[in-house]
Amino acid sequence: MRGVSVIGLGYVGAVTAGCLAHKGYSVLGVDVNPQKVQALDSGRPPVLEPGLDEMLSESHRAGRIHATTNAAQAIHNTDVSFVCVGTPSLRNGRLDLSGVQRSCHEVGEALRGKQGFHWIVLRSTILPGTSEGIAIPTIEKSSGKKSGTDFAVCTNPEFTREGCAVSDFMTPSMTVLGAADPKHLAPLREIYSWVPGRVFETSLRVSEMVKYVCNTFHALKVSFANEIGVLCKEMGVDALAVTEVFTSDTKLNVSPAYLTPGFAFGGSCLPKDVRAITYRAKELDQKLPLLGAIMPSNEAHIDRAAEAVLRTRKKKVGVLGLSFKAKTDDLRESPMVQLIKRLIGEGIQVKIWDRDVSLGRLVGSNRQFIEDEIPHIGSLLFNDLTEALQDAEVVLIGTKAIDEYALWSLLQPGQIVVDLVNAGKPEFAAKAEKAEGICW
Repeated sequence: MRGVSVIGLGYVGAVTAGCLAHKGYSVLGVDVNPQKVQALDSGRPPVLEPGLDEMLSESHRAGRIHATTNAAQAIHNTDVSFVCVGTPSLRNGRLDLSGVQRSCHEVGEALRGKQGFHWIVLRSTILPGTSEGIAIPTIEKSSGKKSGTDFAVCTNPEFTREGCAVSDFMTPSMTVLGAADPKHLAPLREIYSWVPGRVFETSLRVSEMVKYVCNTFHALKVSFANEIGVLCKEMGVDALAVTEVFTSDTKLNVSPAYLTPGFAFGGSCLPKDVRAITYRAKELDQKLPLLGAIMPSNEAHIDRAAEAVLRTRKKKVGVLGLSFKAKTDDLRESPMVQLIKRLIGEGIQVKIWDRDVSLGRLVGSNRQFIEDEIPHIGSLLFNDLTEALQDAEVVLIGTKAIDEYALWSLLQPGQIVVDLVNAGKPEFAAKAEKAEGICW
């Protein structure tokens, strides 16, 4: 490899250039701002970032880092180009991709006169579809060359924070590499051969989306912590002590638990407790929009499930699952019960099967709940899976407590599968007429 070029010398680009040069690569930085170029070319950081000054100074003395305002020069003298230009928000919130498009145009023009294959690696924060819909067409048009044949566009989203970006780059918890063809990632595997943490090789769209999922979740956590802190203060509770206890649970609280897309939550605890805490906030005259949006968001997810069934324009639906989660017969506030009520109200003929639910075993508040919500459920509930699916035009999967292979053997050509819980059997789509989820 003849070296790498880094286009855009803001925080992301300057840190990328400095760290790669520190790891021994020959780096050529590119920017339209001559002051940034002069700084980097002199071994000085164009941005203030702890640790970057020492890295650049050492790399400059070793002759591993240079900078130019000439993008064509950088493209012709390197094999891999990292695009690190900014993607700020416009006033309406839309992403401003003019910098990315301009950089891709310049790269393409430079490639027009270059012999040999070139790799363009997008580190800028871009929405899914940007590489395929903007970057690749722009480079192809301005270069007259073909993606995959003459050049490759890859993605490598950055997960660095200003103030500790050098540390984040050198010791990442994960590294994400995206490409349309895994073979295109060969130079990136070499460049990042030293990284600790897991390296994910995935598609362009997945790698583009991961950055947004991370940042949105970080913002969500900050807002959640702040709203909980406000509530604690108003109720005379030590917020820091609560946080210490809360974050000590790495099984459910600070963990992957509950973070896989699926169906709505329900049961005797979550809905009741969310309503109670948000009602208390209203009593205290506190505006906590994040907590207040939880129940409406959950209800909207049930609506999505109903619409997925109604869009099929079929009238006979076999429903698999009734309790609020697998391995329980608890029907209280089950989202499946709410969904079935909605479908019945729309004139859908429903047959229900749940391995763990038997009306004869229901007692107490659990039985009272179902008698209040769907008093005629006895005529809709079947103990035999085969009977429940007989004549069904749509198979609605609402539980993971099911033998997937038994279900696959019962599916008939022409049936439509609507999977609410990500049962994970691609064979469903192969046998049924159609199989889809509501959030995958």
